[in-house]
Amino acid sequence: MQYRRFGKLDWQPSALGFGCMRLPTTGTPADIDEPEAMRMVHHAIEQGVNYVDTAYPYHGGNSESFLGRALKAGNYREKVRIASKLPCWLVETASDFDKYLNEQLSKIQIEHIDFYLLHALNKSSWEKMSALGIVSMAEKAVADGRIGHLGFSFHDSYEVFQEIVDAYDKWTFCQIQYNYMDIENQAGTRGLQYAAGKGLAIVIMEPLLGGRLVDPPERIQQLWNLAETTRSAPDWALQWLWNQPEVSVVLSGMSTMEQVEGNLASATASGVGTLSRKDLQVIDQVREMYQSLCPIPCTQCGYCMPCPNGVNIPRNFDVYNDGSIYDKPDWARNQYQQWIPVAERADQCIACQDCEQKCPQAIRISEWMPVVDNVLGAGRPYVSSL
Repeated sequence: MQYRRFGKLDWQPSALGFGCMRLPTTGTPADIDEPEAMRMVHHAIEQGVNYVDTAYPYHGGNSESFLGRALKAGNYREKVRIASKLPCWLVETASDFDKYLNEQLSKIQIEHIDFYLLHALNKSSWEKMSALGIVSMAEKAVADGRIGHLGFSFHDSYEVFQEIVDAYDKWTFCQIQYNYMDIENQAGTRGLQYAAGKGLAIVIMEPLLGGRLVDPPERIQQLWNLAETTRSAPDWALQWLWNQPEVSVVLSGMSTMEQVEGNLASATASGVGTLSRKDLQVIDQVREMYQSLCPIPCTQCGYCMPCPNGVNIPRNFDVYNDGSIYDKPDWARNQYQQWIPVAERADQCIACQDCEQKCPQAIRISEWMPVVDNVLGAGRPYVSSL
């Protein structure tokens, strides 16, 4: 196992962190296959993984309890540092901070969480946490020993990310969605470098973009095949991250022992500056090819919003595009039907064309919306152009 810097701390995390969000299950996401999941977690720790990440809502609220049992079995607790997260969307009063933290400590069967994050911050949730004085509550928890270090995970624009980083000078770390496709999305490369320049450790989530960078379509695989070094698509994505000195630890939500073994092998071969110039050029070509497969030229600028009929236009386009780009139509349909509220879906469009007057890309939004719903809602074949 390779180990890396963690911001200003005198401690080195393993290059690979174990994310407890996609553990093997026996049915629904809440039904963790505990014997197999424990075998995977124990094996990863025995091979040198020392950073384990969980959160209040993972696996229907069962991830933290499972982790507590897994670490207690065989005395693995002393071999790792634990990260968990405050469910900010459930916090309504300052006292809710202690309520959820104490519940999480009880579930994990510990008295101290090494790394505690404000979960999934964006502009509105950060404003809410600030107004409630949650950071002050967290400082008290650090002082009394329930928390080791405070950080945050993030999903919003770079500008909001920089605002949050600058708002508090005692952040130890942050967790961002980052991979070779997201260099300009959310915090992006700019955010990675900005936070690292401020001394924060950077924890990476979604290194494989929720699995969308695994099993690439044939046109993408042909590009990988041209590289001087033979690697699997997941390994290329992971090595691209570990090649960057600002990256402290890369989380992977692993569902099978095969994935654990593959990621351990990748981590063992990792290091800053290990990719050649030609390797990086291939990755750039892969990114460009993926981008060329995007059917709707939406840049997520949001100028079309708000829709007078409540449609979340950028979100609908984003899910539709990702299903096409990564050749994952079933994934896209699941996202549309499970995660986009009914009132915000494409079928709510009444073709008023108000949005089309504002769109800098001149997208024929009112014509695309029924296509999006036909494909994602009714399961019809993908359409690449109007």
